[in-house]
Amino acid sequence: MTPMDRTPEDLDDTPAAAAFLDAYQEQIRARVLSDNASTLDQDGPLVRRTPLTGRGFLTYRDLDGLTGDDLDALIARQVAHFGGRGLSVEWKTHGHDEPADLTDRLAAAGFVPEDPETVIIGEIAGLARTPVPPDGVRIREVREHADFLKIQRLQEAVWGGDFSWVPDAMAHEVSDAGDPAVVVVAEAEDGTVVCASWLRFHEGTEFASFWGGSTLSEWRGKGIYKALVAYRANLAVARGYKYVQVDASDDSKPILRRLGLLAVASTTPYVWGA
Repeated sequence: MTPMDRTPEDLDDTPAAAAFLDAYQEQIRARVLSDNASTLDQDGPLVRRTPLTGRGFLTYRDLDGLTGDDLDALIARQVAHFGGRGLSVEWKTHGHDEPADLTDRLAAAGFVPEDPETVIIGEIAGLARTPVPPDGVRIREVREHADFLKIQRLQEAVWGGDFSWVPDAMAHEVSDAGDPAVVVVAEAEDGTVVCASWLRFHEGTEFASFWGGSTLSEWRGKGIYKALVAYRANLAVARGYKYVQVDASDDSKPILRRLGLLAVASTTPYVWGA
C-alpha cells in the first residue's frame, strides 16, 4: 500500500492526533543534520543530505505548491545530483503530501517504494514505567563494538542478508553530537542479543524518537519490545522530552497504539538508484 492509497481508517482522526502531527511537521519533518561524512544543502523546498558514499536523503515540510512540470523538474534535479555522484537517494514521502500524484511522478522518474510505515506519536511520559522483561532476559545500554557485532547478527537472523554496516552505523549513532542516541539491547543469559533498539534525542525540539526493535522469532510475544519501550521512555523523560515519535512497521504499530500512542500519518521511502 503506497502512502497515497492509505485510507483514513488507518490513522487516528482526533484533535490530539492533529496537534501531534502539527508538532511533527514543525519540529521534525524537515530536520536533517550533517555529519563528517555528508553535506547539507537545499533545492527549493527540499532539504538534501549528500553522503560521500551510500544513500542520500531528501525531506521537506511541504513542496511549496509545486505541481506538474515544475515538480518533475525538481525530481529530475535530484536524480541528476545523486546519479552524478554515483549515489542512491531516499525521498521520504508522507501520505498527506501534495500534490496527490507525487508518488506517481516519483515512480515515473525511477523511484521505487520500500515498505510503508506509520508515524506514531504520543506524550512520552505515558510510556514511562518500570520495564518488565521476561525471566532470563536483561536490558542494558551498549556502546562497544562487540555489542554492535551482536546487533549485526540479530539483524541478519531476523531479516536475512548482509548487515555488516551495522557496527559502524551504531558507533555513529552513539557519537552523534547533533541528535545523540542511546542503544539498548535485551540479552539472554547466554549473551545472545534477542532484541535491539535505540532512541534519538532531537536536541532543540520536544521530540525523542524510537528506532529498531527487531526481535528473534523465538523470543516474540514475551513482552520484550514493550519492556524496551518503557526503558527508553524513562531515559527520554529524565532528559525533559515531551513527545515520542516512531516510524512504526505493521508489527510494532498495534503494540504502540495499545500503549496509547496515536497514528498521525503514513510514510513511505521512495528510493532511486538502489
